[in-house]
Amino acid sequence: MKARIAVLGGDGIGPEVTASAVRVLEAVAQRHDHEFQYVETLIGGAAIDASGSPLPSRTIDACRSSDAVLLGAVGGPQWSDPAARVRPEQGLLELRRVLGVFANLRPVRTIPEMLDASPLRPEVVRDVDIMVVRELTGGIYFGRKSRTAHEAEDVCSYTAQEIERVTRVAGRLAMDRRRHIVSVDKANVLETSRLWRTVVERVLREEFPEVRLEHMLVDAAAMHLLRRPASFDVLLTENMFGDILTDEASMLVGSLGLLPSASLGSDRVGLYEPIHGSAPDIAGRGIANPIGTILSAAMLLRHSLGLEEEAASVEAAVATALRRGTRTADIATPEWITVGSQAATDAVIAALLD
Repeated sequence: MKARIAVLGGDGIGPEVTASAVRVLEAVAQRHDHEFQYVETLIGGAAIDASGSPLPSRTIDACRSSDAVLLGAVGGPQWSDPAARVRPEQGLLELRRVLGVFANLRPVRTIPEMLDASPLRPEVVRDVDIMVVRELTGGIYFGRKSRTAHEAEDVCSYTAQEIERVTRVAGRLAMDRRRHIVSVDKANVLETSRLWRTVVERVLREEFPEVRLEHMLVDAAAMHLLRRPASFDVLLTENMFGDILTDEASMLVGSLGLLPSASLGSDRVGLYEPIHGSAPDIAGRGIANPIGTILSAAMLLRHSLGLEEEAASVEAAVATALRRGTRTADIATPEWITVGSQAATDAVIAALLD
């Protein structure tokens, strides 16, 4: 197979972890006789510094003409002025809109040999396997905004069509898993959540009657993710709730650095990125955990390129490397030797090519 992949390193540790993921993709190409072409371009703070825009037209063109987009992270203290008119995060939000990606998939799966990396007790996090489906282009992040010296407003709005399409994604995923969806909302307070609940019920009843639906208020979901995480299968949620809950869920596996994501739309082109931020405090030190980005590349292989065997082989290689004791600083424990980004990537590639 021949494929074109846009690589947007972004800011902070973003360029480092995307470089690791590209190395793994090259190993996959070598092993399975594929040809991947990479187009590197700018987004976020790096793009602001170079062009004044967090998402230059050149970047948009590169992404639109590619089969998939691999992203690192955006943001950093040098661009964090709340009064700034242009901010790195605007580039990411606009890229999601341009690509039409509306369903953000964030798998959370624990590995038996890694239970000690979680701050929770091993018996609590054992056998956790959750697929979070987060709606990505609606809600408070995209609603009308205004601010004066004395008040500010962020409007949260959803349409039935936006809720329907992300619910269908969750329904299809649930059918291939344990057929249980927990839909997270705040329907006791918010009108958007009441619409969310009504539409989710209708779509699943009419199109996925085999799927068991459970509604859960977001505060209860936050509690149960720590109390009984293994009881969740597919967790369906709106934009802001999903953003917050998946950061919380990262502690089930031990670190933000371990979790990947895929942002999908109606077309095959998807956006793939780790859920962590740019971590400017460790940028350039060679110690960032590349696993979340490597697993995002596995999702790229599966969802945009249709290479299921290759995707599964990357995920298996990551699990093998972790079982063998590959530990970056964020997941290190006393019995393991801490390694840097390059050695962690080497370990995954070695397991992949075994």
